[in-house]
Amino acid sequence: MVKLNKIYTRTGDNGTTGLVDGPRRLKHDLRVEAYGTVDETNSLLGLARLHTGGMATLDPMLFRIQNDLFDLGADLATPDTGAAPKYEPLRIVQSQVDRLESEIDQLNESLDPLTSFVLPGGSAAAAGLHVARATARRAERIMVALTQQAGEVVSEPALKYVNRLSDFLFVAARHANDGGRADILWVPGQNR
Repeated sequence: MVKLNKIYTRTGDNGTTGLVDGPRRLKHDLRVEAYGTVDETNSLLGLARLHTGGMATLDPMLFRIQNDLFDLGADLATPDTGAAPKYEPLRIVQSQVDRLESEIDQLNESLDPLTSFVLPGGSAAAAGLHVARATARRAERIMVALTQQAGEVVSEPALKYVNRLSDFLFVAARHANDGGRADILWVPGQNR
């Protein structure tokens, strides 16, 4: 159980932050950027959920995803260094990815196929979900940079999860747009 008694610690006043297992990193470190962007995605989902409360199918899915995003943040804040851990770290697992895929399929089956790309917008819920989707994509880019540029380990399930998340949020935005009927479609070259 997490217990937070004191909110400020002053330990970050020098531009560093502590990872779960103790080491300090600069606040602009790619790992910190990754879990910070996951947190930003989660916050945006909280805003989107202000408009999805009456959506009996979608809102519980978003609530579960918010919890998963805390799991993903914990995963990213606990680097796999290859050393034996002192405790079992919280990691994203394949079943979380599988559930997202199942929910994408569930939401998508009632949507008409697209004939063009969708512009972010339509309903307030859809617009919020599109902002969360774009932020999830940024989190994914940072996680990939963490592995490719910094040479750090990010688990395969974590990378799959964040990739599926943006797919889910796209389909969820269409679902929130009256099953896609209120989608705003891109018209290539319309304003030339």
